[in-house]
Amino acid sequence: MKKMLKSKKGLSTVVTTLIILVVSVLLATVVTFYAINVTTNRTQQESLYMANLHAWYCNYTGKPAWTEAAFVIINTGGRDAVLQSITVRSQPTTWTNVFYYTTSTMTITSLGPNPTTLAKDATPAITGNSSIVKLLATGSDLTLKSGYTAIIYISQPDSIGMNDIGTPVAVTVFTANAQWTQEVNVQAAP
Repeated sequence: MKKMLKSKKGLSTVVTTLIILVVSVLLATVVTFYAINVTTNRTQQESLYMANLHAWYCNYTGKPAWTEAAFVIINTGGRDAVLQSITVRSQPTTWTNVFYYTTSTMTITSLGPNPTTLAKDATPAITGNSSIVKLLATGSDLTLKSGYTAIIYISQPDSIGMNDIGTPVAVTVFTANAQWTQEVNVQAAP
């Protein structure tokens, strides 16, 4: 036993240092990959899809001119989304001019203009697998649950006039994490 303790054979200082370094780097790599996995795969993302965007201008003889925009927005993400503001042609829309209807079961194929002034309980022309839809007035931010669809009508959006018929306008929806934009040509209302 004494002979073994007095032996000069063993790992050199360089080899020992290299082993310690390699083990600590491998351990740090495993911890880093675990942290990346937790933060990316296990968090739910916000994802919205805008469809059926329309902008109408109407100026019937003898009646006041009106403008209206409408679109469908679907929350395809894994978490609820809060619609914080909506702009038409970069002009913010006041929430008192925004009307909506949310559903988780209805498929909307097309939207039509509302022939009368938009107000609470308005019934616009909506084509889909639904019966009559009554719009609700918003007063502040709009929450859209995950998997739900919202039909949104905007009454009298700023900066759309008769000279804009046939020109594109952008509608942007802002949430806490992103903004969702789509363009459409302004149409003359039927």
